Amino acid sequence: MKTNIKFNFGVFLVLLLTLNSCSKEDYALGDLTAPSNIAVKTEVIGQDAAHPNGDGSGSVKISVTGDNALWYKIDYDASTAVDLVNLPNGTTTKKFTTVGVNTYRITVVAYGKGGSSTNVTKEVTVRSDFTVDPAIVTNLTNNSSKSWIVDKSVPGHFATGAFDAESIYPNWWSAGVNQKVGEADCLYSTIFTFSKVVASGTYSLQVATPQGAFTQGGSSTTLPGIPSGGEGCYSYGGGTSSFSFVPASSGAPAIPSKPENSPSTQVSILLAGVNTYIGMGSSQKEYEILVLTPTYMYIRVGATEAGRAWYFKLIPAS
Repeated sequence: MKTNIKFNFGVFLVLLLTLNSCSKEDYALGDLTAPSNIAVKTEVIGQDAAHPNGDGSGSVKISVTGDNALWYKIDYDASTAVDLVNLPNGTTTKKFTTVGVNTYRITVVAYGKGGSSTNVTKEVTVRSDFTVDPAIVTNLTNNSSKSWIVDKSVPGHFATGAFDAESIYPNWWSAGVNQKVGEADCLYSTIFTFSKVVASGTYSLQVATPQGAFTQGGSSTTLPGIPSGGEGCYSYGGGTSSFSFVPASSGAPAIPSKPENSPSTQVSILLAGVNTYIGMGSSQKEYEILVLTPTYMYIRVGATEAGRAWYFKLIPAS
């Protein structure tokens, strides 16, 4: 017994001396220089001498550059709650949807090594003329409040495909009837309640998640408190946010002669904040309405991966 104790103690001393012999440089974190020379460039779509605030689409191209920056996050409107979203490539096109001419203060956070960061702000003034078809508002909210759930009883209630103007259908994979029962029941039990505030003309979405949120973890979603992980149900207490109607960014064409066969309504639901979703919690907040009737809603949302979309079929909750 004594021999074993002496041997183990000797090994401990050797390890301790080895660790102490390592130079401080072996554990250096490296240069933690914060990002610098951060520049935010904005281009208001359709802006010219006759249209100083753009063409009324509310669209603004935003690009960010800087030294020692590894990635960026952006908040599009300092007058609302802080809503920092990833800006992976430093470029995006944002649709500002408040009707009329409005000035927005954009905040960009540039991150460098070791979590160092630099903040910059820039103001942009843009005009939005978009007016949604009243039938869409009525079908979605019943002009007051209306709740929806994912319809597990039909094929394709959850699917995936390309996200562009030509591929308006889930051409990669499509769920069968009851596909996620027992595997991800939260997909079917979550209730999405859309409301219209008549007095102010604004809209809100309340998401009730009795069995958690259906999403992918990590950077694939903006929902707060969701850890890294694959597709499934994550513990989440639900949330409420405002939303607006905007022109669909996909550019999917309408078919005037046969509107019932149009691949899209050309209208999207744009959620504010980070704590709500429809169907699946995504890093994207624009949900394109493909079909909307009083008893059926078919939508798609862009996935984290560029060029990919998730599709969902919903029905009114009983």
